[in-house]
Amino acid sequence: MKNKIKDLRIKLGITQEELAQKAGVRRETIIFLEQGKYNPSLRLAHDVAKSLKTSIDKLFIFDCK
Repeated sequence: MKNKIKDLRIKLGITQEELAQKAGVRRETIIFLEQGKYNPSLRLAHDVAKSLKTSIDKLFIFDCK
């Protein structure tokens, strides 16, 4: 699953650490999410999307092919 976490985070001018604090996770979790190496739970996806002022649908790209 691809995502736009890094793009939106940079657009908002916040660091990985700041996003992690807002979402209630460690910075390493944000790193893995940005790299596409970790698929978040629905709760984490919601928290990250809310922290980035967007929706889950706009943040994550689901490839159903």
